[in-house]
Amino acid sequence: MDLPDPNELLDRLADGVGAVLRSRAIAEPRVVGIHTGGVWVAHALARRLGWTDPIGVLDISFHRDDFGHAGLNPAVHPSSLPWDIDGRDLVLVDDVLYTGRTVRAALNELFDWGRPAQVVLAALIERDGRELPVAADAVGARLEVGRGRLLKLRGPDPLSLAIVEGRA
Repeated sequence: MDLPDPNELLDRLADGVGAVLRSRAIAEPRVVGIHTGGVWVAHALARRLGWTDPIGVLDISFHRDDFGHAGLNPAVHPSSLPWDIDGRDLVLVDDVLYTGRTVRAALNELFDWGRPAQVVLAALIERDGRELPVAADAVGARLEVGRGRLLKLRGPDPLSLAIVEGRA
C-alpha cells in the first residue's frame, strides 16, 4: 500500500480545520495534541495556520481502557495545558483516528481539566476499524488499512507514515 505524504496531509488538514473554524465562527481556538503523534501534528498544524499560542499536550494513559488488548506501552507522561480551558474553543489533534478509544480517553482527560465551550476534532488520518461512535471534524485523509495492521506516524521531523503488520 502506498501511503500519502504527511506534508500533503497536513496541508489538507489545515484547510479542513480552517473551514470548520470559519463555519463555527471560532476566532481564537486553543490547540491540544494527544501525546505523541497528535502533538507533532498539532505543532505542524499551528505553523500552517499561523497560530502562536502554546500547544497543549494531553497524556491519556490514565483514561485508556485497552492497554492489555492493543499491546500499548503504559508509560505515563504529564499533560500540560498552559491556559484555562473553561469556556474555550479547542482543537483536539490526533495523528491516526482508528478505534475511537484514544479520542474518548482524550475527552475524559480534557474534562478533568475543565469544561471547554466546544471541541473540534482534527486527525491527520481517519482509518477503518471504528469501535466507538467518534468522527473527526477535519481529516488529512481517510484510508482503509485493513484488520491486523496498524498505521503509525513517525517523527517529529520529518513526519512519515508506516504500516505495522500483525498487531491490530
